Amino acid sequence: MIPFRYERATDAPSAVVTLRENPGAKVLAGGTNLVDHLKLCVATPELLIDISRLPLDTVDTWGDGTVRIGANVRNSDLAAHPAIRRGYPMLARALLSGASPQLRNLATTGGNLLQRTRCVYFQDLSTPCNKRNPGSGCSAIGGYTRYHAILGASEHCVATHPSDMAVALTALDATVVALGPNGERRIPVPEFHRLAGDEPDRDTVLERDELIVAVELPPVVPGAVSTYRKVRDRASYAFALVSVAAELRIGDGTIRDVRIAFGGVAHKPWRAVGAEHSLLGAEPTLRAFSAAADAELSAARALPGNEYKIPLIRRTLVATLRELVE
Repeated sequence: MIPFRYERATDAPSAVVTLRENPGAKVLAGGTNLVDHLKLCVATPELLIDISRLPLDTVDTWGDGTVRIGANVRNSDLAAHPAIRRGYPMLARALLSGASPQLRNLATTGGNLLQRTRCVYFQDLSTPCNKRNPGSGCSAIGGYTRYHAILGASEHCVATHPSDMAVALTALDATVVALGPNGERRIPVPEFHRLAGDEPDRDTVLERDELIVAVELPPVVPGAVSTYRKVRDRASYAFALVSVAAELRIGDGTIRDVRIAFGGVAHKPWRAVGAEHSLLGAEPTLRAFSAAADAELSAARALPGNEYKIPLIRRTLVATLRELVE
């Protein structure tokens, strides 16, 4: 581990000032991802700004039904919160499918959104990786690709985003609230994470001197049902091979509202817009669900070693939608 300085933030605005004045600084909250990277020397900050004691740890419901989640709310607390369990079961299930109980007791809402890929080459300093060292190459292309992307990949990076929570937030059209030098700005979660493109070292659109202070959920859609399904190598403490977050509202025998996102298939949580368009106005039948999967996956491209992901995400989407209408 490389030596670094440590400061404990006293409030969010002062943390932003410290970030702006120290280009080599990193923010520490739960530390469940960053501390690993410090040990591996994947991250070598000059300064750690500890925000874990800032009062950003409440879940509040506003008069219009919006739910505001503080950035420091722990994943386990959020999954157990009555407002989340009652109104957003998709999010509660996504949270409970992530990591282990011990890690969920530490991991925060803001930190979960900012966790980095678990690509083995990203964490191995002996191999080239454009995400860790831009311009050095991508060792996964032509290498071990079982967990890698089938949608939206680039010639520079084929890594996938590891979060379960972010997949549910993408499907729910949640909003990230970021505090910067010019005040707060709101970023829709589906636009918060980036595809790799030719800058795979940038995971999100968050600026270097911005701090996530909250996530806002839109009001519950009356009559909608939702869930999260994760397929992985073992029943606990494993990242998604593929996952599906889905919400449906049926009215007069047809699909009136639908929101779907995929996990484990792209550099960011993947909003399945093609599948949503295919399903709107359709009867909730197996044929319609299969057609939606085909519409979304027509652009999927497998690498040698992860061909299984295309039929797997197709079956997972169909099974998830069937579960919601049964």
